[in-house]
Amino acid sequence: MNVPIDEGLLLSMLLKTMNAKKTLEIGVFTGYSLLTTALALPADGKIIAIDPNREAYQTGLPFIQKAGVEHKINFIESDALSVLNDLITNGKQEGTFDFAFVDADKEGYIKYHELLLKLVKIGGIIAYDNTLWFGSVAEPEEDKMEEYLKLGKKCLAELNSFLATDPRIESSLVSIGDGLTLCRRIC
Repeated sequence: MNVPIDEGLLLSMLLKTMNAKKTLEIGVFTGYSLLTTALALPADGKIIAIDPNREAYQTGLPFIQKAGVEHKINFIESDALSVLNDLITNGKQEGTFDFAFVDADKEGYIKYHELLLKLVKIGGIIAYDNTLWFGSVAEPEEDKMEEYLKLGKKCLAELNSFLATDPRIESSLVSIGDGLTLCRRIC
């Protein structure tokens, strides 16, 4: 349930190339992608990391601490929609984030997209993990598959179609790991 190493390295290089300083992470789990992001950011970089499961985050926390990057992370134990809405409404943080990484509940991706477009600055990047969903997004509808695959397939196929036609972004689906879609906000 962690991003693969090659995906983490790609994200790290991307963050460094962008000179990213302020990021969001929706869906932390044990924090491997969070650690990768924190290591790629400068010493004064900041990450708002949102996940409803603090216990999973605490599993990876010793590695974050050992790497000396805990000061960059503001972990928020919550559902993402309420935090994102709060950042917009009360936090006045529209257009202030360089990058956002989403690896959470697949049915929430499209809802997150609308809010992230408000939070990520023009020229910033939103990255969605698992957009190939074990290859199921390319399989015929009549193919038999487990229920969790069907739900994810439906949500991610809808997301992929939506992102491909969203005029507010440029997007590229990278066939790394389980699929990573990079969306550059253009307006």
